[in-house]
Amino acid sequence: MNNPASVKVLIIEDDRFLRELMAEKLTVSGYTVVEGVDGEDGFAKIKSENPSVVLLDLILPGMDGFSILRETRKIPQFAKTPIFVLSNLGQAEDIQRAVSLGATDYLIKAHFTPADIVTKLQELFPVKS
Repeated sequence: MNNPASVKVLIIEDDRFLRELMAEKLTVSGYTVVEGVDGEDGFAKIKSENPSVVLLDLILPGMDGFSILRETRKIPQFAKTPIFVLSNLGQAEDIQRAVSLGATDYLIKAHFTPADIVTKLQELFPVKS
């Protein structure tokens, strides 16, 4: 039985306002939330927190999102972990690069709301009774 509290969401986003906005919406929706403030912190938390799903910005200080995708997919236990890229980069080549590195989905920041993320998570982890 899936319930939102059993789903651990790791948000890797350097924009504090956006990270906290997403974290608040997900927490209110019942999800367990962990935050990564930059690339290195986020990648370390993937390995230490074993998230159910990762929300990943691409433009991050230090280790960028493309590198996080590539390195995460090399670790067998995270090869299938859903990773949703949330980025301002909307060019076809950026989207294709992220997908080729293993992104589960690609959302352009200007085109989604935190409620849209909750909907995506509900589709990915449906509540079973």
